[in-house]
Amino acid sequence: MNTATMITKLSGWLARHSIDVLRVSLGLVFVAFGTLKFFPGVSPAEALSVATLEKLSLGLLSGYAAQAVIAAMEVFIGLTLVTGKLLKTGLVVMTGALAGFFAPYVFFFTNLFPGAPTLEAQYIFKDIVLAAAAMVIGARALGARLVPARDRVA
Repeated sequence: MNTATMITKLSGWLARHSIDVLRVSLGLVFVAFGTLKFFPGVSPAEALSVATLEKLSLGLLSGYAAQAVIAAMEVFIGLTLVTGKLLKTGLVVMTGALAGFFAPYVFFFTNLFPGAPTLEAQYIFKDIVLAAAAMVIGARALGARLVPARDRVA
């Protein structure tokens, strides 16, 4: 098999499967991080996530109730991504969750950046990648397709 044929086959396989692999792997990340939040004191982001939801809910949710809501939401998002069931609903919930993920930069900026970024600030920063992955998955869910270059119309 020559190089051009191998590249053509590989690009076709990637076009068919890479977004699904991205969807499932992102789902597993949400399930894993969400599951941790069901157990008090286990998630490294617990205090920050609870404080953020307390602010966002104007104090209606606090403590373990806030943490349980976040945990349930993240596990739900993850399961929709892993299974592909209720995917559009999961993506809508994820949009709200991602807004919440970045809210600490607004509410707690000086705590997160007392000079150099804290570990919590860096933890949130990785959510940019999750948001970008969600955009790709959302585009696919809304009908966009990734096609190999040879299949594109010029």
